[in-house]
Amino acid sequence: MSKWPIPQGMQAALEAARAAERAGEVPIGAAVMQGERLIASAGNATRHPPDPTGHAEIRALRIAAEALGQDRLTDCDLYVTLEPCAMCAGAISHARIARLYYAASDPKGGAVEHGARVFEHPQCLHKPAVYSGMGETEAADMLRGFFRERRG
Repeated sequence: MSKWPIPQGMQAALEAARAAERAGEVPIGAAVMQGERLIASAGNATRHPPDPTGHAEIRALRIAAEALGQDRLTDCDLYVTLEPCAMCAGAISHARIARLYYAASDPKGGAVEHGARVFEHPQCLHKPAVYSGMGETEAADMLRGFFRERRG
């Protein structure tokens, strides 16, 4: 457990990750908050139905945009249990998310502090404020446990 209280947005993202795991998906979750109001949450859903874009971040952004009736989520924050990949970082930029909070770093597939570092490119039109490490222990333990079980 974290030594600090985990905010509502990250709690919602962690619950979405648990639900994804129960559905046989990689346990990654995301939540969109507008102030203290939870607008959307979603877990990974790339296997059922087969959808390579079914990452938690993309799904949560789609739900939030529909709920708010707009494609720009300028007054919203996104909480994610794992450092976003390049596809998701691009979508976060296009959605104009104000702040991105992610739990665990992803040296292999992440594109915020690792890999492509999407928000550092001059072509990136919007760069959210980024905060990492919140809920890291819980998110990393969930992912490690999931893959440990898969390897047998």
